[in-house]
Amino acid sequence: MARRQTPEINAGSMADIAFLLLIFFLVTTTMDVDTGISRKLPPPLTGDEEPPDINERNIFTVLVNSRDRLLVEKKPGDITTLRAKAKEFLKNPQRRDDLSESTMKSIPPLGNVMVSKGVISLKNDRGTSYKMYIAVQNELTAAIDELRDELAMEKFSKKYGELINEDQIDAIQKAIPIAISEAEPEDIGDN
Repeated sequence: MARRQTPEINAGSMADIAFLLLIFFLVTTTMDVDTGISRKLPPPLTGDEEPPDINERNIFTVLVNSRDRLLVEKKPGDITTLRAKAKEFLKNPQRRDDLSESTMKSIPPLGNVMVSKGVISLKNDRGTSYKMYIAVQNELTAAIDELRDELAMEKFSKKYGELINEDQIDAIQKAIPIAISEAEPEDIGDN
């Protein structure tokens, strides 16, 4: 009597199929990429170069302690008013002596515009929460974005984010740069 043979499954190409499926899913899958906080760092100083002198009047100081409390210009501050204070400091519409200085510059295609010499100095305590750190960064960046929007609306009748002409974008960036200086975190304390 002849023995019945059990049919075998040819598994030789299974590894090839699994590899092709892996490649397919890697290529077609999108991944969320955290963009982080966009800042343009100044060029490094050479050994014989001194850091630029900045008039104390032109520095807007923001300190965040370990309890997530703000000290804005040596006075207790609040996250809800930080954006408005930063905008007022940089723009200085009433030309007050306690806010940043501005100089008139000719920036094509804007023409003559007032450019602030103001710099925002941000310092955090090592114990500052990440949530507060990001909230402060967002408010300071939003202040600069709003100033850029206002200038773009005045000169080009469009918000800064709607501009497509590279010359216009560059001109707005030169007139209102992102001037946020961030110091290394340290133990500021609870005050």
